[in-house]
Amino acid sequence: MGKEITLDVREMPPWERHPKIFELFDSLEPGDTIKLVNDHNPAPLHYQFMHEREGQFEWKTQEISEREWVAYIKKIK
Repeated sequence: MGKEITLDVREMPPWERHPKIFELFDSLEPGDTIKLVNDHNPAPLHYQFMHEREGQFEWKTQEISEREWVAYIKKIK
């Protein structure tokens, strides 16, 4: 079982978020997961992952509240 790393991007400037998330994802070992905490639905990020990291991840999103969303991004290869 891999490790889970929490990354809360709610206080980050928007232009820094996606590069930081991809940098962290690329540093993971297969089986590791990012628990991404965001202030909006991360659907655009999910689409970017589907385009740029196709077949490399599993994705699960959960809405906690109107201003808190959590996405679990597991590296599978």
